[in-house]
Amino acid sequence: MNIDEALPTFFAESAELLREMETDLLACTSAAPSADDVNRIFRGAHTLKGSAGLFGFENIVAFVHEVEACLDRVRLGKAVLDSKLASVLLECNDHVEKLLALASRGNAAPSAEMLDNGNKLLKSLGAQPKGAEAGSAAAGKSASGEAAASAATGAWQVCLRFSPEVLVAGMDPLGFLRYLNTFGAIKDLTIVDDALPPVAEFDAQKCYLGYEFAFETDAPREKIEGAFEFVRDDCTLKLTPPAPKSAAGVAATPGQPAAAPGQPGAAAGASGNQTIRVDSQKLDGLITRIGELITAVAGANLVARRSGSRDFEESMANITSLVEEIREGSLQLRMVKIGGTFSRFKRVVHDVSRELGKEIELQIDGEDTELDKTVVERIADPLTHLVRNAIDHGIEPADVRASRGKSAVGAIKLNAYHDSGTIVIEVSDDGGGLKRDRILAKAIERGLLDASAKPSDSDLFNLIFEPGFSTAEAVTNLSGRGVGMDVVKRNITALRGLVNIKSVEGAGTTVTVRLPLTLAIINGFQVGVGSSIYVLPLDSIDECVEFSASEGHDFTSLRGEVLPFIHLRSLFATQAAPAKRQSIVVVRHGGRRAGIVVDTLLGEFQTVIKPLAKMFTRVDCVSGSSILGTGDVALILDVPAVLDRAMQRSQAATTQLPDPGLAAVA
Repeated sequence: MNIDEALPTFFAESAELLREMETDLLACTSAAPSADDVNRIFRGAHTLKGSAGLFGFENIVAFVHEVEACLDRVRLGKAVLDSKLASVLLECNDHVEKLLALASRGNAAPSAEMLDNGNKLLKSLGAQPKGAEAGSAAAGKSASGEAAASAATGAWQVCLRFSPEVLVAGMDPLGFLRYLNTFGAIKDLTIVDDALPPVAEFDAQKCYLGYEFAFETDAPREKIEGAFEFVRDDCTLKLTPPAPKSAAGVAATPGQPAAAPGQPGAAAGASGNQTIRVDSQKLDGLITRIGELITAVAGANLVARRSGSRDFEESMANITSLVEEIREGSLQLRMVKIGGTFSRFKRVVHDVSRELGKEIELQIDGEDTELDKTVVERIADPLTHLVRNAIDHGIEPADVRASRGKSAVGAIKLNAYHDSGTIVIEVSDDGGGLKRDRILAKAIERGLLDASAKPSDSDLFNLIFEPGFSTAEAVTNLSGRGVGMDVVKRNITALRGLVNIKSVEGAGTTVTVRLPLTLAIINGFQVGVGSSIYVLPLDSIDECVEFSASEGHDFTSLRGEVLPFIHLRSLFATQAAPAKRQSIVVVRHGGRRAGIVVDTLLGEFQTVIKPLAKMFTRVDCVSGSSILGTGDVALILDVPAVLDRAMQRSQAATTQLPDPGLAAVA
């Protein structure tokens, strides 16, 4: 395996190992771990150390070895993995993450500050700190008798036989020999081929070879055996310790480190889990090409209808159906569970609550809810700020909670679920809630509201997202400067999402974020006004009804319920005369409903979302664009913004207030 090609996989899987170890260690801070928990953390450290050794990242090997040694003492009952030790190990995780970052930048040497921090952590683990020059061989030394014998640079006699199925399991026998050469020297190697069948009976998927050789190293037995950790069930290994006097001879030149056959996740066959890692840029490129294919198919369908050929139309119908299936399957490749993002907040809650001296429990629901990977990546930072804000502002100190009859342990809840083609994420706390009077006073002071204003709770609380708005009495390391919540809203809006706040003073606050499931391709419903075509997300449409032009106001009765509506013609200042027969498209978002009056209903079409140029990003009621089969551009409507416009006009009409004078969007 090419070492450069294997490196990205190593870094990705090392990061995954660290996340898994972090999750298990966080659980240890609140409850005593079981033997399985300890073994799982130990195996993670062991795997990470072995993989780093394959690539020659000796600083990582040396440090993780001491972490592994500490965990081994816990496994043997010589130490206890309590909350204090778990916290130290969490800091060790952070240190390894920094070492990996250096390794990814050409294996740069750690700074003096980083080395000092690493040594402090090693002392906390009860280990002897080592200098920057410490390598994997030095890290692997022990006080055992075999190690003392090995120190004489003697040669171990190694007898190694692989099982016939080792190749099917995804392992490369030569990879283990190359790894041994990273901390020793193989001499006098003999290939044992007594299991070879006749040539006619060869099976390319089976291994028939074994090896016997002398291995010169000062590493102990456990390090040599550890090199075969991933093929314990697929090989027979016999080690004979060296004699006190080493054999004469010149050490073999170590070979180039190669990716171990047992590198975590490198072989899908080893666990029977048929998965493959794909570069995200390749996946994005595939989605882009599929989007172009959808546009091309739409154009071909128009040609088919104009041709009048039934055979042509039937062929295009079949192709369109296949493209739809390809689209659905491709989008599923981009869908990931939000649980991975939610799990990261366990560490945030742990660290921030300790900094503030609060006891807080994180509750997670809906971790299996799926959404587009791009949305997941871009929502992580806004959610982090919301969680930190809930810890700092929401949850009261223990003595205050006790005086209010609450548990001393505060609760923050993360929840996710699907609703009408969107994903809803809730960040809730059972803290003191928002203080309406203080927010109102601050809003009036800053000129955001008139002194006589009587805003609803929803309108008032959403002022928190205004730039620089803060009611904090003191500035802390976490908040109080009025910076952050405006960025949260801006990032969510950039994802075509909505954010809303509900709060009850003394009981807690819930921030609700509503986002589209995907940012690439949607099922759209096309409508026409004059010669212009607009697209509505199909998931936001409830129904379509006939419009009566004689109503003369901006709301109608739909089965006994008041339905506000807005004319798309007036919204976009369309000059063409209205059609004789118009329709109302009833849309829903976040529990609200409104109607959009259009000239024609063109039906359902797959819609490839194209972002607007920067100069058009502030155009109200438009969230994007799409290329039609004709080559024309259709605007994709921002349903939440259109709903707001319809609600405003309806309220103005029903309360007989002056019309707010909604300006048409140019």
